[in-house]
Amino acid sequence: MLKGKTALITGSTSGIGLGIAKALAQQGANIVLNGFGDVEGPKAEVAALGVKVAYHGADMSKPAEIEDMMTYAAAQFGRVDILVNNAGIQHVARIENFPVERWDAIIAINMSSAFHATRLALPAMQAADNGKGWGRIINVASIHGLVASAEKSAYVAAKHGVIGLTKVTALENATSGVTCNAICPGWVLTPLVQKQVDAKAVALGVTVEEATKQLLAEKEPSMQFTTPEELGALAVFFCSPAGNNVRGVAWNMDGGWTAQ
Repeated sequence: MLKGKTALITGSTSGIGLGIAKALAQQGANIVLNGFGDVEGPKAEVAALGVKVAYHGADMSKPAEIEDMMTYAAAQFGRVDILVNNAGIQHVARIENFPVERWDAIIAINMSSAFHATRLALPAMQAADNGKGWGRIINVASIHGLVASAEKSAYVAAKHGVIGLTKVTALENATSGVTCNAICPGWVLTPLVQKQVDAKAVALGVTVEEATKQLLAEKEPSMQFTTPEELGALAVFFCSPAGNNVRGVAWNMDGGWTAQ
C-alpha cells in the first residue's frame, strides 16, 4: 500500500517508534530511523522487511539538527511522505521540585521537535500529487495529552501541546491530501515505562510483577499494555485510503483509561 513512499519516524530505535517503523515498512514504505542507543539492530530489523532504510542521529532538542535530518531524508529518498513525531523523554517530580532544565528538555523534545519536523516536512507534502498534496503527519502524543497525572507537569503540558499542534496542522491542510492526526497510547511497555515499573517496585518493596499489576490497576481497566504492533497498525490505517478524511483526531488506545 505504501510502496514508493518514505516514512521518517523520530525516536524509532526502540519501543513505539520502532514498532510503527516496522508496520509502515511491512506496507512497503522506505524508512528513515532516528534515535539513540543501538542503531544497527533496528536498521537490520527494518531492512529484513524488504525496504530501504536510512538513519539520522539528530538530537531532537536541537532545531538545527532536526533541519539537517529532514534535508538528509529528502536527499536519500526525494521527500518525506509520512512523518511520525514520536521522540519523547520523561521526568517525574512535583512542580515545586521540578528541575528547570528537565522541563526545558521535555518541552523541546516532546513538543517543539514535532513543530520543527512538521514545518520542514509540509512544503514537499503540499506540493505532491501535482499540487493536490499528499502526506501523513502522525504525532505520537499520549493519554497524557487528554488527561493529567500528578508529578508529570512537563510531560502532560507537552503532550497537550502536541494535540493542539495536531489540530492546527489538520485545519491548515484540510482541503489538501495532507492529513495530521495524533495517537494517544495508555501504558505501553517501552523502556521508559519499564523504568517507572522498576522504580515502583523498589519504592513499594514488591516484585516487578506486582508493581506492573499495580501500575495497570491505577489507570487501565483492561489490565493489559497496548503493544507497539497495535500502535503501528493504527498508523498504517491513518496512511491508508480509509484514513483520507480522518483529520485532527486524538485517537486513544488506552484500555479504557479515559472511559472512566
